[in-house]
Amino acid sequence: MKLSTKYMGMDLKNPLIVSASPLSRNIDTVKKLEDAGAPAVVMYSLFEEEIYHEDGELDHYLSHGSDSFAESLSYFPDHHDFSAGPDEYLNQIRQLKEAVDIPIIASLNGVSEGGWIEKAKMMEDAGADALELNVYHLPTDINESGTHVKQVHLDILSCVKEKVNIPVAVKLGHYFSALPAFARRMEEAGADALVMFNRFYQPDIDLKKLEVKSALHLSTSDEVLLPLRWIAVLCGQVDMSLAATSGVHTAEDVLKLTMAGADVTMMASALLKFGPEHITKILKDIETWMDENEYESLTQMRGSMSMKNVPDPGSFMRANYIKMLQDYQVTV
Repeated sequence: MKLSTKYMGMDLKNPLIVSASPLSRNIDTVKKLEDAGAPAVVMYSLFEEEIYHEDGELDHYLSHGSDSFAESLSYFPDHHDFSAGPDEYLNQIRQLKEAVDIPIIASLNGVSEGGWIEKAKMMEDAGADALELNVYHLPTDINESGTHVKQVHLDILSCVKEKVNIPVAVKLGHYFSALPAFARRMEEAGADALVMFNRFYQPDIDLKKLEVKSALHLSTSDEVLLPLRWIAVLCGQVDMSLAATSGVHTAEDVLKLTMAGADVTMMASALLKFGPEHITKILKDIETWMDENEYESLTQMRGSMSMKNVPDPGSFMRANYIKMLQDYQVTV
């Protein structure tokens, strides 16, 4: 069975990339991931705020107005929770490159143009094989238009591409309108891949303490349907690599996403639950399914269930939406 794939020009032995997570903070863990079959690892993100923390700017924005609305500060972490991350991050890239033979993809997370973008070049110089750009921007200003939000992404991407020669992937949220057209603009701005989708932080409120509480909820396979749909739509319409993330837990998830058109599938939650050896299990399950269904390679199935051969994908999805609602049987 040929499980090999290509992602942003990199030849990978299989599509099970480890996505950005705390897993990459420990070198021994990354070694175990490589031994289990991981073809590449995306590092945990270096945040714009961690970079600006060095000059005290983050402290200003987190504490400004605290005397008026103290409860609102619980939306934000204490500024002491941020480490002086850039130097440590670059050193981690160097150490990982020395420790393993698989590609190491750096992750840079920010929302504005500025000096933090310079770190992209430093990541390349430290040995990163590629860069995942995560523009984690959730608009909260009622006067900020959707056009402006998209332009923020495009401007940051363009600035980063001017700094580096390594491939750059853009990790997107799923809230964009006219996503296919935006994907094309991303490609024109130089993106080598799209990673779909980012999982936005969803705050909750503690009614006893009267403060905002946060908790990390790991993904489930149910979440795989969102990237599956949009990758199926984009397959054949863009020449960029397409990466699926959020909800990749099983061999079935990987196979479905590959049939939709994904070049790679990224996982973290499943590995945090079951450990690095879960990669080995998934790879064996993929090979078993391919053998039983007479597939010789992932290339053979890639995009076979996409919408590139559907004359009107929009009407097709509406028809299935109507059918799903009409077929539902009420049991109460």
